Amino acid sequence: MARVKGGNVSKNRRRKVLKQAKGYFGSKHRLYKTAQEQVFHSGTYAFRDRRQNKRNFRKLWITRINAACRLNDISYSKFIAGLNKAGIEINRKMLSEIAINDAASFTELVKVSKDALNGKTVKVEKKETKTETKEVKETKKTTKEDLSTKTLAELKAMAKDAGVKGYSTMKKEELLENLK
Repeated sequence: MARVKGGNVSKNRRRKVLKQAKGYFGSKHRLYKTAQEQVFHSGTYAFRDRRQNKRNFRKLWITRINAACRLNDISYSKFIAGLNKAGIEINRKMLSEIAINDAASFTELVKVSKDALNGKTVKVEKKETKTETKEVKETKKTTKEDLSTKTLAELKAMAKDAGVKGYSTMKKEELLENLK
């Protein structure tokens, strides 16, 4: 029988492993066998560290929040407990960003948390809902002004909001008539 060496398939497989091992120290990037071992280990390290990275960021966020809480004379654990009692659901990433970039609003959150710990019920207003209602009012004003300057996509979106049936197949003139 003739000897079969594998040819291009083996060469390509080895080349792929050596390409993945590029940059490793010593024989780990030169020799196939040691490169393959190192690539396997690198894969397990990468898998492990993708999970550890999430833990590390959470630790960082908690440290930042704790530092900002200490400036406002409250501990981190009491602050979080107060937010939970007040019914405010905000993740630690956003809390740390608020603590870094907007100290005034973080101080307000601390006040809400302290009030909730003392048993006071506090109504928290969402600023986003106010801006959304303003945007809706502004769009209603623009519809009264001039619809002919709008694009077809904008008119279809307005028809969808207005509850017009069959808006997706209508032409621009038909949409203008239905929206008036």
